Amino acid sequence: MEKEVKVLESVTIRFAGDSGDGMQLTGTQFTNVSAIMGNDLATLPDFPAEIRAPAGTLYGVSGFQVNIGSSKIYTPGDRCDVLVAMNPAALKVNLRELDPNGVIIANEDAFVEKNLKYAGYNESPLTDGSLTKYRVFRVRINQLTQMALEAQNLPAKTVDRCKNFFALGLIFWLFSRDMNPTIAWIKDKFKKTPDLIEANIAAMKAGYNYGYTTEAFQVKYEITSAKLPAGTYRNITGNSALAIGLVAASHRCGLPLFLGSYPITPASDILHELSKMKNFGVKTFQAEDEIAAVCSAIGASFAGHLGITTTSGPGVSLKGEAMGYAVMTELPLVIVNIQRGGPSTGLPTKTEQSDLNQAIFGRHGEAPMPVLAASTPADCFDMAMEAVRLATKYMTPVILLSDGYLANGSEPWLLPDPAKFENIHVDFLKEKNGKSPYSRNEFNARPWIKPGTPGLEHRIGGIEKANITGNISYDPENHHQMVYLRKSKVEAIAAELPDADVYGDKSGDLLVVGWGSTHGSIRKAVETMRKSGKKVSHMHLKYLYPMPKNVASVLSSYKKVLVPEMNTGQLAGLLRNQFLTPVIQLNKVQGLPFKAIEIESKIEEVLKG
Repeated sequence: MEKEVKVLESVTIRFAGDSGDGMQLTGTQFTNVSAIMGNDLATLPDFPAEIRAPAGTLYGVSGFQVNIGSSKIYTPGDRCDVLVAMNPAALKVNLRELDPNGVIIANEDAFVEKNLKYAGYNESPLTDGSLTKYRVFRVRINQLTQMALEAQNLPAKTVDRCKNFFALGLIFWLFSRDMNPTIAWIKDKFKKTPDLIEANIAAMKAGYNYGYTTEAFQVKYEITSAKLPAGTYRNITGNSALAIGLVAASHRCGLPLFLGSYPITPASDILHELSKMKNFGVKTFQAEDEIAAVCSAIGASFAGHLGITTTSGPGVSLKGEAMGYAVMTELPLVIVNIQRGGPSTGLPTKTEQSDLNQAIFGRHGEAPMPVLAASTPADCFDMAMEAVRLATKYMTPVILLSDGYLANGSEPWLLPDPAKFENIHVDFLKEKNGKSPYSRNEFNARPWIKPGTPGLEHRIGGIEKANITGNISYDPENHHQMVYLRKSKVEAIAAELPDADVYGDKSGDLLVVGWGSTHGSIRKAVETMRKSGKKVSHMHLKYLYPMPKNVASVLSSYKKVLVPEMNTGQLAGLLRNQFLTPVIQLNKVQGLPFKAIEIESKIEEVLKG
């Protein structure tokens, strides 16, 4: 029978199940297909830190939320419209995120006594009347998957692992998605195991056909393509964009890239991505610890390579002394911090913005270095290139901040034209010509000298350098001079930074100031407020130290300033201290990104106050 087709502007779907149920893969495939079909989107992978928590438990629930639309999408969605729950625990953990009258597609086969007990249910929520405000579809996903694969004589565990593709096929049908890109992906992914190719495709087609034939679903949905700027797009995560940005920068400056890294969540994917790019002149070194990782990158920089190290907050703590060493030696280095919940081990797989103070102040001695922050997954590409440009131009280490939300989240990325990239000028000093290892150019940067250059041999240790010569110096006046020289060099970068952009009126009742991954939620909230007639604007900072030179004048142009951030008020403190600006804080440290509605509610409160 023909099903009714409804056109939606957007829809938010959350796939949830055990860590071993393949929910991240399922969500990623739905996301990739939606990107291919021209939708704008934003994603929120949400998974536990445990490698494999006990099956069926609340702690073992893994989720993947994606918001797709036919217009601009800024966030993964405040609440989901559809929840695919593969077991009772997935339902219990995620039900609070489901919109009233939302759709629940529940794997009925998993709602057995043992799993109900693990999830803390006394009786099945599918039958006790507790879900009456939702539209519940009970689907025997396990049994239907087994029936679809019955002829293949596969082991029971293998069949069970295919049930996520049945769920994916059903959601593909429900939202009018094309299965062919995923079929091609399956054939490539499992090319060494033909049985799994056949099984996964069969399970997915069975789910798709179930949606088509069952009378349970009377309606299917379409989300038309978004009107995005013309060009070629790909779906990209923040970590992938950052890795590609670093490689692009290495080619624009003509230097081979060296990554010294120690695996740490959520930064490890950058190491994985760059290790695949040997054909672009990339060298990756998985060090025995964080200190060895950063020191190897400094050594590569000394030798004339582009030195990079990647980590998260705990790793930055360990790298601190070596980062000061890079400040003292004035060598270009990019330190990438993919922030996570802290302190200590904290929340390894959850997001946070709690390392801003650490980035600016977290070293002994006077050790200033520029601090940048990416604002979206795609922006990680641009900010990686910018970090390299500043590091090589000013001969200084640079910190680039991202976080777990940006790192694992994804969005469509308009592929840039490489021909339009500006070259990053790097000029090694090859002859003395009256210059010394610590001579200064117009930017107060010392020359970059490869070791062994005749007549320009110099010491490279962490003891204070004599101005110009670079010789060891304990002279009090020289130390004072060098401390201020290094400080002024970094602060002078502000003169060339682009002005901080303001979305909305250039003056008004309220300015919302953000940095990093809060961009999407703030922009969505401000757009909503402006549509209702509120005089609200948005300034998002990508350069945090030094800040753009127009920040002070922008802040003074509004009656009130609101700063939402995923910490206890670190940017708010910087704005107060640097500009003496009274700011109102909105802080969230739950390991989760802001919802737009949370910022909208605070804006309403501030404007009424």
